[in-house]
Amino acid sequence: MKTTKKTIKKAVSKKAMGNNLEKVRHSLSHLLAEAVLKQFSGTKLGIGPVIENGFYYDFDFGNAKVTDKDLQALENRMRGLMKKELVFKKEKTTYDEAKKFFKNQPYKLELIKDLKKDGKEPTMYATKSGKEVIFADLCAGPHVASTKEINPEAFKLQKIAGAYWKGSEKNPMLTRIYGLAFETKEDLEAHLHMLAEAERRDHRVLAEKLDMFMVDEKIGKGLPLWLPNGYLVRHLIETYMYDKEQKAGYKHVLTPILAKEGLYKTSGHLAHYKEDMYAPIEIEGERYYLRPMNCPHHHSIYNHKLMSYRDLPFRMAEFGNVFRFERSGTLSGMIRTRGFTQNDSHIYATQEQLEAEIIGILELFKEVYDDFNIGGYWFRLSLPDFKNKEKYGDVKNKKMWEDGASVLRSVLKKLKLEFVEGLGEASFYGPKIDIQIKNIYGKEDTIATIQVDYYSAAKFNLNYIDKDGTEQPVVVIHRAILGSFERFFSFLLETTAGDLPTWLSPVQCKVINVGEAHLPYAKEVAAQLEALGARVEVADYDGSVGKKIREAEMKRIPYLLVIGDKEVAAKSVAIRKRGEGDLGIKKTSVFLKEIESELTK
Repeated sequence: MKTTKKTIKKAVSKKAMGNNLEKVRHSLSHLLAEAVLKQFSGTKLGIGPVIENGFYYDFDFGNAKVTDKDLQALENRMRGLMKKELVFKKEKTTYDEAKKFFKNQPYKLELIKDLKKDGKEPTMYATKSGKEVIFADLCAGPHVASTKEINPEAFKLQKIAGAYWKGSEKNPMLTRIYGLAFETKEDLEAHLHMLAEAERRDHRVLAEKLDMFMVDEKIGKGLPLWLPNGYLVRHLIETYMYDKEQKAGYKHVLTPILAKEGLYKTSGHLAHYKEDMYAPIEIEGERYYLRPMNCPHHHSIYNHKLMSYRDLPFRMAEFGNVFRFERSGTLSGMIRTRGFTQNDSHIYATQEQLEAEIIGILELFKEVYDDFNIGGYWFRLSLPDFKNKEKYGDVKNKKMWEDGASVLRSVLKKLKLEFVEGLGEASFYGPKIDIQIKNIYGKEDTIATIQVDYYSAAKFNLNYIDKDGTEQPVVVIHRAILGSFERFFSFLLETTAGDLPTWLSPVQCKVINVGEAHLPYAKEVAAQLEALGARVEVADYDGSVGKKIREAEMKRIPYLLVIGDKEVAAKSVAIRKRGEGDLGIKKTSVFLKEIESELTK
């Protein structure tokens, strides 16, 4: 795009709008706190920051019961405050003055104590009507100059949720009120429409309707149970990936779900990942951990015999179960769980083979995602920020990392793939390509990753015998095409709104007989479909045809075949296709030929 003064002015204007919107959202959080104090006197205040698309504020309501029904009244109070054209004024204060002002606000007193511990001066923002202070909060800003800058029709209090103080389960549970805020009423309405559509597509809602998975508190949070329909879909995806990987030269393995502590010390997981691992298990005087990743196990397999350059590249794959301690507040259906199965692979290669292997992975990725009809993704080249000593302090050979990043960048350019660069997004063991996509809520997610690892070769002595007879370190490529099967399943369910392609649908055809006399032919049609490998049900139960059709449509079954007198006489079926409706009557033999290609991938 050609850069002009007009273009630059437009970009600056958009940035200024974004900065002002942040001030609007921050100011609304203060108005919310003020409205809450007026409606629920004695409430203790937590914090109220700006977040994407809006703001929130945390409250301790004590014994008062606050529900979503109270949100409209709070909104009305906030709009009433806006009409007063209040101004926001930054006020300098001392620790003692702040403590005196917030003497009845224990959470604010704790924040003041934290500021003093960190050597930071406390600041406050006062909401004023003339010289009168209506409300004041411990805050660094920024805020709008006055409520005149806030569009009263462009915000909405969205929902109420629980949130631990400072995000720690050791602290009290507070009540968090979320709000949305935009520049215009139209922007707000567009976002609300998007949220309504996202709620309709939420994989947890769909999974319940379609009997896909469940979570039982007796078993534990974040540990989903696959129901027959869901596991069938997962099994089909696993079988598909197994065949694809076999054809691409991968060798599948199976490794244990736990290992001794020493393995994770060597791998660096205990140094970099311990907070996300479960507590150790004592077995015969030794400490074992549930594995958070599969790579250390795969390195052990690679090392069971000394490899030659002729053995490389060696592509190892596993559908590996891993366990990570996700905080309960972050758990979300199948998207974020505490136990999941990765579509994992580790490729052991020479530096010279690196580019060809990366190209091969990206080609496999495109083939797979085309088969699932998934588009709209982009690429991020995730690079290290060596200033972050905590994450990248173990890096000894920075040039090697830079060479790896150079190869990844070169491949992306060679394949003409548009990408952005993310400084500090690399793993602790190497640079990577992350494949990004927006979820149903418009947020960015990583759906696949390709990581170059220069760390593990030295840690695990991962070597090969070169042509000249010397031992050389391999380069390890960590690769996950589908990420985890749980997350990919949820993503697929949401993007299709439950209308899975025919080859993945638990039931592909439902044969509906109009009356008892039509049942023998309905079963004959079902048998012919089953002979093709189709998954079929016959609606041989009481109920009207209309009711049976509605029930089948609710279950998102791709094809409904209705059989009455005409169909029996003509050896035909009346076809209803999901999303298209009535397709008319066809000879059964014709339909069987047409559907055969849809039954498998």
